[in-house]
Parts: sequence; C-alpha cells; structure tokens
Amino acid sequence: MRFDRPGDVFLADCPARLTLEVISDKWSMVTLYALGSRPWRHGELRELIGGVSSKVLTQTLRRLERYGMVRRHEYAEVPRRVEYELTELGHTLLPAIAALTTWAEQHGAAVIEALDGHGALDGAGGPGPARRPEGAPAGASASA
Repeated sequence: MRFDRPGDVFLADCPARLTLEVISDKWSMVTLYALGSRPWRHGELRELIGGVSSKVLTQTLRRLERYGMVRRHEYAEVPRRVEYELTELGHTLLPAIAALTTWAEQHGAAVIEALDGHGALDGAGGPGPARRPEGAPAGASASA
C-alpha cells in the first residue's frame, strides 16, 4: 500500500484528513448520529445529548453546516423556529457512525476496564481514571 498519493490521510493538506478531523470530534459524531433519526431543534438536541453545553452544540452545528453535513432551516414564524437536519452528504456518514457506535457499545466496558487498570495516563492532560457512579458495577462509568 502506498501512502504518498493524493487522498492520503497522512498528508497534512489532504481533504480526507480534514474531513476526519471534522467528523471525529466527540460532539460531531453524537450530533450527526442524533440528526440521522429526524430534524431536531437546538434545545431538543441539547437535552438529547447529555453533557454538551449550548455554546459547544452551537459551535458544532455551525461547523457541520459549514462543511456541508448539516442544514439549518429557519421557519418564518413567531416565535422563531429553527431546525437542523442532515444533508445528503451527512446521511452518507450514518452507516460508518452506526458501526462505530455499535463497536463502542460492545467494547466500552473493556475500554473503561483498561483505563481503570492504568490510572492517570501520563500527566500530559490525558484522562485520569474513569469515575464510576456509586453502586454501579465494575466497568461502568459516569458517561456510560
């Protein structure tokens, strides 16, 4: 396999690499996955996606819109109503996101177990041990 051709994600200026950076963001993946089911209003998405702030969700939606994956539709109503939905390009991501989500659901406990076994990573800003909710079984985390 050659890695020195256009479209090579190892090249700094590769469009595929930029695309991977955009969609691999934690909030982008979850937002795209949510929008795969139906159009959502901002507040509905914020409630659905646990842990995301309104500001971060707005930034995520704007970035995904800028890259052609999400469409913002503002209705001429009072009060103003805005919905977000996937574009045709955004819909093409759903099989890949669904596969990654399935993998994460099947192997999340093993990842947390490995993290628990290593404690804090390297002191360079990496995550420390996962917090387990009180009374939760081993392998469960606060974000699971």
